[in-house]
Amino acid sequence: MVTRLGRNQPVHATVAGLAAPMRRSTVADVFPPRLALARGRGAAVVIATALAAFAGIFAVVRTRRSAGVDLGVTLALQRRRAPWFRRTMHAVSWPGFPPQSRVIPPVLALTWLTFGFPVEAVFQTLAWGASGISFSVKRVMRRPRPDHPEIRVAIARIGGSSFPSGHVLNYLGVYGFLAYLLASLLRVTALRRALVGALVALLALVGPSRIYLGHHWATDVTASYLLGTSYLLTLTALYRRVKVWLLPR
Repeated sequence: MVTRLGRNQPVHATVAGLAAPMRRSTVADVFPPRLALARGRGAAVVIATALAAFAGIFAVVRTRRSAGVDLGVTLALQRRRAPWFRRTMHAVSWPGFPPQSRVIPPVLALTWLTFGFPVEAVFQTLAWGASGISFSVKRVMRRPRPDHPEIRVAIARIGGSSFPSGHVLNYLGVYGFLAYLLASLLRVTALRRALVGALVALLALVGPSRIYLGHHWATDVTASYLLGTSYLLTLTALYRRVKVWLLPR
């Protein structure tokens, strides 16, 4: 990765602490072949496992055998009445509602382009493609949103099928890939850790927040984490291949 360059390997000037595009660096210097192959094999196993688990949950939901577990998880979460917890759950879901959900992803891509990272801008846009996956699966499943007398449903702009969670899928794509890029390119250690840590926390909390607000079932969220992780790993693998192809140029 960019942060592994040796001391004598020149790079362009940095912008806002970001490692700029490289010159005269060999592919082996930046992407050690053995390490790249090992990561590729590991990612393939994770992707296959996650997709298999997603297929299992899909089948369970399709045959309506998850109602008891889903209701139990929702009620357990909604028993937490602390004001700070309620505010956190609402805040975590906020970026995933329109209009901000339609503004933030292209702004992130334009930001990468403005800083001189066109490849990153393209892949940040592709990360938004997770929304298309969500739309397609929803059309197939057509699962109703939670509707139970014991469940509190927060008022929000939601619609369509409940399975899978569009919030979780989009977050894994957009903010998961953003975290990957920042971890790879941001050279200021303290800032990198703070931003990546905040994004990881956002990814971890968005699933519980969707259940807490009464907008999704636990199986919706779990399936989205599995599908979103598969998409994210596929995208990062493709990004690395493109960077290897472009490095000699």
